[in-house]
Amino acid sequence: MTTTRTDRPARATLGSAADWGLLLIRVTFGLVMAAHGAQKLFGIFGGQGLTVTGQGFEGLGYRPGKVFATIAGLSELAGGLGLAVGLLTPLACAALIGVMINAMALVTAQHGLWASDGGLEYNLGIAAVAAGIAATGPGRLALDRFFPWVRGGWPSAALALGLGGIGAAITLSL
Repeated sequence: MTTTRTDRPARATLGSAADWGLLLIRVTFGLVMAAHGAQKLFGIFGGQGLTVTGQGFEGLGYRPGKVFATIAGLSELAGGLGLAVGLLTPLACAALIGVMINAMALVTAQHGLWASDGGLEYNLGIAAVAAGIAATGPGRLALDRFFPWVRGGWPSAALALGLGGIGAAITLSL
């Protein structure tokens, strides 16, 4: 005897709790990073703007400082906005990972782990969130929902980590 189940709940059209959880993480971290980039580029949200940020980059050994400050600011702004809306998510994650590796290598790692001591806690958290989103995918509540990387997986994670690491390595070697 064959039975057919008809008591299944209707598929939720507003997404699952996981989709909403990913959206919350993406929007929170994405907008914070976009604002951080805007601080560097435009001097808004309490930032110092491109000229002063460029001078700070010069002090860290980046020459010309303004060019590297622009690259960092654009990476944070575009990567953050891409993460927030879930667009080209693996590339957005790569941009954030690359910037965070640079920040850890030249600024925060020498101060230990804790942010209260100037350490890498914050940068490590941002990089881990970006890598985690690349691995899990942005969820169905993302502009990427029609692309294969919406489900994440090893290829998306490898792309984000690989491009972010390569970008950081190139920047650090210059």
